Amino acid sequence: MLTAEEHSYLQRTFHLRSRSQADARSVPAQALLDAQTCRALLTRVMPLIGAPDLAIAASLLAKRLAFLATGNVLYAMSVFDKGLPLTLHASRLEYAHDNGLWSSSLPVDVTVTHYLPGQRDAWRETVVGALFRDYLAPLWQSLAQVSGLPEAILWENTAVRVYSLYQGRMEGLNTRQMQRQQADFAWLLDAAAPDLFAAPWNPLKRFRRPAQKNAAGKMVRFRRTCCFYYKASTPMEYCHNCPLCREK
Repeated sequence: MLTAEEHSYLQRTFHLRSRSQADARSVPAQALLDAQTCRALLTRVMPLIGAPDLAIAASLLAKRLAFLATGNVLYAMSVFDKGLPLTLHASRLEYAHDNGLWSSSLPVDVTVTHYLPGQRDAWRETVVGALFRDYLAPLWQSLAQVSGLPEAILWENTAVRVYSLYQGRMEGLNTRQMQRQQADFAWLLDAAAPDLFAAPWNPLKRFRRPAQKNAAGKMVRFRRTCCFYYKASTPMEYCHNCPLCREK
């Protein structure tokens, strides 16, 4: 199980909650696989975030869901060396958005897993497969089918969250934690099999582009696809790695 300190960190940083603590603005995660429920949820989310259509609502909702899910699971895996195998049937999806910001959490019932000596690689595959193939992939498929948004955009939204997590949110680690963090990130980028994502390719590898200078002279890894954040922001604002801001 998680220690009190570990659980507190995930609560503060990645908004982990027990399923019984879910906000009223939530639905059972598995219900989103139903097209009618999915459409109703996106229709509800649109005015909350200023999205002009279902596709943009789906993209921005997916960014939030990806932050919550990958943040909790991958931080626990690489830093705490503990598994949080998410399942759709034991979680709810929140869509709370207050004062112009997401305030949603990740309400889940989860049993922490560990591994036997010499079996971490197999355990890591199980944890990652549960996160991407079993939890996120069905949600992305439903969001794409209902909204008409290309599934590739949802996967790049996810990949960007993972890059940010490993390169900006895992700080103050001890030597062993740092070694795990580096090894896990390298494996996710280069060696994780496509079937762990229920995709024909590993999205973390596919969307990892070389860094380029932006207009301000800073090195940025521009996205391949646009998440359409600028279409829901007032005044209009672009992500720092938006492909529309790349110099031609």
